[in-house]
Amino acid sequence: MDTLFSPIAGGILIGLASMGLLATLGRVAGISGIAWGALAGPDRDWRLLFLVGLVSGTALVHTVLDKPIPSAPNAPLLLAVIAGLMVGFGTRMGSGCTSGHGVCGIGRLSVRSLVATLTFMTAGLVTVFVVRHMLGGVS
Repeated sequence: MDTLFSPIAGGILIGLASMGLLATLGRVAGISGIAWGALAGPDRDWRLLFLVGLVSGTALVHTVLDKPIPSAPNAPLLLAVIAGLMVGFGTRMGSGCTSGHGVCGIGRLSVRSLVATLTFMTAGLVTVFVVRHMLGGVS
């Protein structure tokens, strides 16, 4: 039951939080835009609070539900850095991130966000297939 309940509850909470941000501040809950604005934007306060809440809320749920915090993957650091840079580049190129387009954009019935979400989901599926089945995985 927990396996079914947790993702549904998480999805509902993410949806409510993104609706709340849009309703109160008129802002889309795209994490990359929020993180970038927290570093370089003029309206840093709410962005910093959002990020603190994101991290501390996750830690609180793990503590309250007595769930272990997942350990970091065993991927090489260079691979993680390259992947992070590619995500940042893709976020800029796509005018938003997976959360901004996938959660908020589709929720607002944005065709641009639907196309973006389909594009990055397809790219992710193809990448996983190629790395796992054609290249033999990452070690």
